Amino acid sequence: MTLLDSFSPGDTESASKGQLAHPMNIAHLKQLEEHLYQVGEKAYCFVGNGLSNQTFVEGPEGLIVVDTGESIQEMEAALRAVRKVTKAPVVACFYSHFHYVSGTQALLDEGNVTEIPIYGHSGIPDNIARFGGEVAPRVSRGLVHQFGLKLPSEGKDGLVHVGLGRFFRNPDHAPFTQGYIPPNITFNSRKKFKVAGLDVEFVPAPSDATDSLTIWFPSLKVAINNLLWPALFNIFAIRGEEYRDPRVLLDGLDELRNYVPEFLIGTHGPPLFGAEPIAKAILKYRDSIQYIWDQTVRGANLGLSADELIKFVSLPTSYKDTYLTQQLYGLVEHHVRQIYFGLFGWFDEDESKLFPVPAPERAKKLIAGFGGKEMVRAAFDQAMEEQDYRWAVELASWLVRYNADLTGKLDSGEREDRVRLSNALKAIAYSTTSSNIRNWCLTRALELDGTINLSRFREHRFAYHPADAGSANQTMHLLRVLLVPERAQDYEARVGLFLDGEKVSGLIIRNQVAVSMVLDGKNFEKGPELELKISKGNWAKLMSGRARLSQLIGKKEAECVPDNTSIIKFFSCFDHPSFCDSEEEHVLG
Repeated sequence: MTLLDSFSPGDTESASKGQLAHPMNIAHLKQLEEHLYQVGEKAYCFVGNGLSNQTFVEGPEGLIVVDTGESIQEMEAALRAVRKVTKAPVVACFYSHFHYVSGTQALLDEGNVTEIPIYGHSGIPDNIARFGGEVAPRVSRGLVHQFGLKLPSEGKDGLVHVGLGRFFRNPDHAPFTQGYIPPNITFNSRKKFKVAGLDVEFVPAPSDATDSLTIWFPSLKVAINNLLWPALFNIFAIRGEEYRDPRVLLDGLDELRNYVPEFLIGTHGPPLFGAEPIAKAILKYRDSIQYIWDQTVRGANLGLSADELIKFVSLPTSYKDTYLTQQLYGLVEHHVRQIYFGLFGWFDEDESKLFPVPAPERAKKLIAGFGGKEMVRAAFDQAMEEQDYRWAVELASWLVRYNADLTGKLDSGEREDRVRLSNALKAIAYSTTSSNIRNWCLTRALELDGTINLSRFREHRFAYHPADAGSANQTMHLLRVLLVPERAQDYEARVGLFLDGEKVSGLIIRNQVAVSMVLDGKNFEKGPELELKISKGNWAKLMSGRARLSQLIGKKEAECVPDNTSIIKFFSCFDHPSFCDSEEEHVLG
């Protein structure tokens, strides 16, 4: 590996389906293979079914299910596996955190019941809503890149795995029906219960989610956690996440070790067995995280910039003797940057970053200073020949960002230069241990060379479903982040939305922002001067892009008060295809 241990040029092998990857990346598949582990006498952990594990703990009164995966189909597969070893009825469900809760309906379907006790942190519903709202396009695009959702299944660019599981969703489980059911027994502090005849303790333990719980069964000596993963913990998630303070994680790991579990089950990867090996594993894991934190802070205090810190901080070789602390998911150099920016913000005392030249102006100045495009291309070719991929990526990025496209996305360089950047990213992807980086680089490379199109992940996508007061209010609220300020200059108005005659939501445009109107009971806090009256079905068509507002008005399927022109003017301030007169207007914003 290189000094920074992020990728190793030339250190590449072929996996079973022809995928090119680092040997350690390929070998990591062994930890992610599909297998139902028996953990002690009464617990089972199903690994390899998807991104996460599904865990089962059998008590005298029935079966407890911990986490239900990404879909009903995923949970159904887990139930089929566990039914080979136990027929105990499902009597309760636990959520370790909000990521893997989408298959719960399968539990009710199997038992032919309408409700079961579901235990979870009180923050789960809000976290689910947060990631599906205002930032949905960015979150979705991040998932596509990090988990390789658009990568082929074979060939040199094929998906190998996603670091914590074999895949984000098992393709055998398509069409991935959602079956999330909110927890009905919630808490945000340490709690003890008796469930299925077993004593169980829940302890809040924030990790990659603020609502994570450690679950302890004292009589079984079994701990279930979302702290210790089958790879170095991801302080930084390349898909885009809020800052994860590693100091909080250390507290959770210390508490986990204090239980002295004889069996340790994680949300990812195979379980661990034996009190002494588990204690050693937890200790080394928490120390790897503290090492990154301490040395980043030490370097920052010495005055090192973020770019200087990534060379200053690297894990000692002693952490490479177990897959648990290897860079098989994320990378230390990225975690270092995240700690720095999480503590101090984006300015790292590098003078050049205080007032950087905006792109593409910067790219044009760099290319001119280099002697023109051909000189940059020649330097790129030399860097690739010398396997200097960091420099090659930077050179190619100048060429690609030389011009901006209509949306301002700097992705409209000449095709030959997009292919150059694509090839440099592929070279990194094939030689990194990190699944996150391999998947991200390959996805971006395939977009650059035109193999895949990710444009739909750069705009809000509203699914078509019958609207109700709650969903209509939510979609009106989301329009706030679609306002085009230039269209609302010197404009102020208030609109009320009526679905099938019922007041459901309202929006104000003022000072070139959109602000939600408050409903006081069934009345607005201050009456709107504009009203859009429409059926629930037609509102669903509008928001999903199946109809334009002007068309519905023309067919008298939408009533506008006081007049059509005022309503069209109001909604035309938003960058949504249903409110624009043309696709060009939508793209230009």
